[in-house]
Amino acid sequence: MKMSSYLLAFGLFILTGFTSCKKDDSSTPSTSGMIQGIWKVTSYIDSGNNETNHYTGYSFEFKSGGVVTATKSGSTVSGTWSTGSDDSQSKLYLTFSTAPFNELNDDWHIVQQTTTTLQLEDVSGGNGGTDYLTFSKN
Repeated sequence: MKMSSYLLAFGLFILTGFTSCKKDDSSTPSTSGMIQGIWKVTSYIDSGNNETNHYTGYSFEFKSGGVVTATKSGSTVSGTWSTGSDDSQSKLYLTFSTAPFNELNDDWHIVQQTTTTLQLEDVSGGNGGTDYLTFSKN
């Protein structure tokens, strides 16, 4: 009887250990503070097509609270941004509702980040193409 009680206690200990260690996809990496500020798109390659010109002249401001604005000549479009991780990869999530900015809606893998450059990549699930987006800080 004592042996079965010990085995039961040991089994519960092991089970508790495995269930309490789960992956957190919503964690925010320390890079989010570095993303805040005013940036410009210096490169946007959509499945091999250079579409950088769609964003020429726009200033993108990543504000605290998850708001991103794109401004050009007094015209402003708002969207949302957040950071997180998925499968141990840091991500930047962008969402806009207005064209052409909705082309940037995705969970971008942060390839490289410095204080002045943010290089992003997304492998599309639908057509298998790869998109590349680079922001440079103003």
